[in-house]
Amino acid sequence: MSLSTTVTDARVVFTPSGKRGYFPVGTPVLQAAQALGVDVDSVCGGRGICGRCQVVQSTGNFPKHSINSKSENISQLSEVEKAYADRPKKNLKDGRRLSCATQILGDCVIDVPPDSQVHQQIVRKEADAFDIEIIPPVQLHYVEVWKPNMHDPSGDLRRLREALEREWQLTDLRFGPGMLLSLQRELRKGDWKVTVAVDYLGQVIAVNPGFKESLCGLAIDVGSTTVAAHLCNLRTGKVLASAGMMNPQIRFGEDLMSRVSYVMMHPDGDKEMTKAIRETINELAENVAKQANRELDEIVEVTFVGNPIMHHLLLGINPVELGGAPFALATDESVRIRARDLKLLLHTNTRCYVLPCIAGHVGADTAGMILSEAPHKREAMSLLVDIGTNAEIVLGNNERLLAASSPTGPAFEGAQISSGQRAAPGAIERVRIDRQTLVPKFKIIGCDLWSDESGFSAENKKIGTTGICGSGIIEAIAEMYLAGILTPDGVINGTLAENSQNIVAEGRTFSYILHDGSQHINITQNDVRAVQLAKAALYAGIRLLMERMGIETVDRIRLAGAFGNHIEPKYAMVLGLIPDCDLKQVSSAGNAAGTGARIALLNHESRNEIEEVVRQVEKVETAVESKFQQHFVSAMAFPHKTDNFPNLAKEVDLPVENVHQDSYEIASNAAKRRRRKK
Repeated sequence: MSLSTTVTDARVVFTPSGKRGYFPVGTPVLQAAQALGVDVDSVCGGRGICGRCQVVQSTGNFPKHSINSKSENISQLSEVEKAYADRPKKNLKDGRRLSCATQILGDCVIDVPPDSQVHQQIVRKEADAFDIEIIPPVQLHYVEVWKPNMHDPSGDLRRLREALEREWQLTDLRFGPGMLLSLQRELRKGDWKVTVAVDYLGQVIAVNPGFKESLCGLAIDVGSTTVAAHLCNLRTGKVLASAGMMNPQIRFGEDLMSRVSYVMMHPDGDKEMTKAIRETINELAENVAKQANRELDEIVEVTFVGNPIMHHLLLGINPVELGGAPFALATDESVRIRARDLKLLLHTNTRCYVLPCIAGHVGADTAGMILSEAPHKREAMSLLVDIGTNAEIVLGNNERLLAASSPTGPAFEGAQISSGQRAAPGAIERVRIDRQTLVPKFKIIGCDLWSDESGFSAENKKIGTTGICGSGIIEAIAEMYLAGILTPDGVINGTLAENSQNIVAEGRTFSYILHDGSQHINITQNDVRAVQLAKAALYAGIRLLMERMGIETVDRIRLAGAFGNHIEPKYAMVLGLIPDCDLKQVSSAGNAAGTGARIALLNHESRNEIEEVVRQVEKVETAVESKFQQHFVSAMAFPHKTDNFPNLAKEVDLPVENVHQDSYEIASNAAKRRRRKK
């Protein structure tokens, strides 16, 4: 398929990969996807039988792609698709199309759902092991209610109240009007023996026939890239099941500001995204309930964390005010709301608790991280960093807490990288480069062997090497710097091409080849720049907080989030993502925001705690800080243009240009040695 443009060609952009091209009108969508190397599953060879190649057209005006994706720019539902939808046990959801049977008729944006991809996303947001004091928000009380008779005309509700007071000393309980609709049925179904669920505020949530040992709750982390849900036993705190999905809002914009821009330019765009995220939460709820062999109506409590824009969209609040200064939140307080008001398909009386936000771009996910890591209870100066599309930073101890956000962008997620992809089987996640030969070796997700080990080739044939994910990008660029392939300013050293086949000219710059197989994977100069911009934004935010705190060093660093969970601390420091610190005191906090959501779910007293703590957090707004740009420019270098890294130098052989010494004489001698080598 030729990608050259003619007057009859249509422009097609596939999301979330961002791959694009021009194709003649009438080209099947699957054929276009395959020509561009878009990851679309197909087993039947385009016959419309397997149904694995389902896609969704994103309609509307997309200035970012210079496309007006109209519904008429793809063909109408074909007979093949109608026949597939009518087959038993087949499913073609509303809005979905079979890409093999859908033709391109004009410019369009096509979204490939996660379940239509061969290399499906690994959502690394499992529940971390964590000691939580269980103080359930909902308690169960089994009672035997006296049956009605002709001598006692009292109603069923009154006799249930009397039983709860008689057996459990519970008084002044509140029963919502909805409880009356099913009360008589449940009492008789249980032969007047029922289990009553009562929350810590004295509200009756449910009346279940017979004896019920436990109920469930959901803790949900609504990330901008992924959404994770943990189903927990409210009595024991045990995680019964976990599941994660890609955030469907990615098709409206990879980063947060792109989604706000979409809302600004599309009437009801916020409603589209609100509907999408709520549908995903319902899917996750069904998934974890099925895993745990539980019913959806057993879920009576839900807690949420998320950044402010995800927070607003979940609640159905238009987020446009967060798109520009002063980045005003609709509310920074915690929110209590009924699940049915969020269109969640749970028990009719299920309630949701959304943790409080801190400020414009420091949200409930940061509150969850604080609740999980508890820096306010430590004397040590702690730095907490949740690395994602938008990084959240907390610095402090039991005397003072500061917080900021920094727009790192999607580079650490694999976006904006030439061979980048999300964490899926086949993605390079570990990299090492020989200091003498400059030859790389790597590990891919799904295989425990290094690429130079015996048996790797056989394993690789099963999985394939498909791209490089966030942790792989970090290690590749850090290793390139340590091997001398990258200068401290981030330039690929083209003079080494004479002695290394892995360094090749690419126009006016050079690139470094990691893998040259069926999939060509290399690190380009633009890739290096994208990572530099991301890491400089993060480090500049950290330095602003350290300046405000009046400190030059920190005692401990915790890397949070799905991405932070898989970064090796040494490489994060070599790259200059984080400041110098004893490497023994740098560790992963796992999915700290999700853990905070679980704490709030299982211990209702922790809700008061976090609501009080976040009001004491001092917010530093990086967007209006005059020194942010100065810190940003200095942080573009590896690991930094001026900051010292003595702890890192003890563990890693840094290039001599970056071993900052207090002694001028030592630095001067090092400079003389470099001149002699020339």
